[in-house]
Amino acid sequence: MEQQTIMSSLGRLASLDAKSPTYVIEVVDLILGEAALISASDIHLLPTSAGLEVLYRIDGVLHLAGTLPGSLLPNVVGRLKLLANMITYRTDIPQEGRILESGGDVEKRVSTFPTHFGEKVVIRMFGGFTQFQRLQDLGLPEEILRSLSGFLNETSGAILFTGPAGSGKTTTLYTCLRELATASRGGRSLMTLEDPIEMLVPGVAQAQINQAAGLDLAVGLRSMMRQDPEVIGVGEIRDLATAEVALQASLTGHLLLCTFHAGSAAAVISRLAEMGIEPYVIISGIRAIVCQRLMRRLCTCARATDDPNDFLGLDLTGAWVTVGCSRCRGTGYRGRIMLAEILNPNDRTLRRAIRAHADIVRLEETAVRSGMVRLSERARQSVQAGLTDPAEFRRVLGISTSPIRSSV
Repeated sequence: MEQQTIMSSLGRLASLDAKSPTYVIEVVDLILGEAALISASDIHLLPTSAGLEVLYRIDGVLHLAGTLPGSLLPNVVGRLKLLANMITYRTDIPQEGRILESGGDVEKRVSTFPTHFGEKVVIRMFGGFTQFQRLQDLGLPEEILRSLSGFLNETSGAILFTGPAGSGKTTTLYTCLRELATASRGGRSLMTLEDPIEMLVPGVAQAQINQAAGLDLAVGLRSMMRQDPEVIGVGEIRDLATAEVALQASLTGHLLLCTFHAGSAAAVISRLAEMGIEPYVIISGIRAIVCQRLMRRLCTCARATDDPNDFLGLDLTGAWVTVGCSRCRGTGYRGRIMLAEILNPNDRTLRRAIRAHADIVRLEETAVRSGMVRLSERARQSVQAGLTDPAEFRRVLGISTSPIRSSV
């Protein structure tokens, strides 16, 4: 049902006049318009031997919407490049660009990549950011919401948001910036350095990396320090040079917010140590590490089950599973929920483990003993409460992190 429903939206292409001089414009507008209508976070235009596949990412999962004739590929890609101010005649190199809405905010990010059958295009939609204006809109667990609110009131230290791509960490970062800008009413100087700017936040001075001009993260951060900022947002820490400058800022009277790619809160400490960051800098410079995931929320059509086969080996006494209806387009899911864990490196037992260069397993075990609730436990609780199902648990967290039912 789901694929048929999504495909019917692109079925309107048949009603367009292929001989019209505005045909390609109308095709692109339809693809973009349908993505916004169904709240897709990304559009993938994938050239294949059969034609140009149009896929929408909805709630973190790709769905095939239909396949357009391959003859449309050059003109559709060319139109998107034109809208995104990219070089239209270069088809042999990857390119990136942005489509701006009338107000000037970054609305869509366009990326092209040459493949065997032609250029693949991915369009990131950023309209969903606006629904998260305050921290409470994120759906964080109450104790993490309280802790994070407290850390945002600090005048120095780093708050790192981590997780894999698509886990919502950038959305959390932007929401924290909005929270700070609203709460301070212009009383705090907020600046960011991003690659790229994904959404403009009123009250925040935002800058974008420009490698061609020599403005990388490390250089930009050093220059930004002379702009008298009180809060600094960094799109992502990727290397030792950036980590050193960013954490130095957090030690010298600046509140630092940034994202970091890692699988867990404990893994952030391990990765920073591997980069060469000294334990005392990690302990003194970092206020909190928030690791998060997004899981699809069950639609109201879900049904309860007590069949152990439906639990997929998870330690459960009951669960809910998908059914599918018109409201969820047959997927069984509507919207997403956030899972999060928060680690405070300044906890006494954690400080000892960090100084001893403990591995990820020991760091995580120490954090749990100190009160941290792991992502896998949050997910199990969400399944038990009927918010999501075992299949979604497995899709997002895999097997190695799962609380498995004992066979004894």
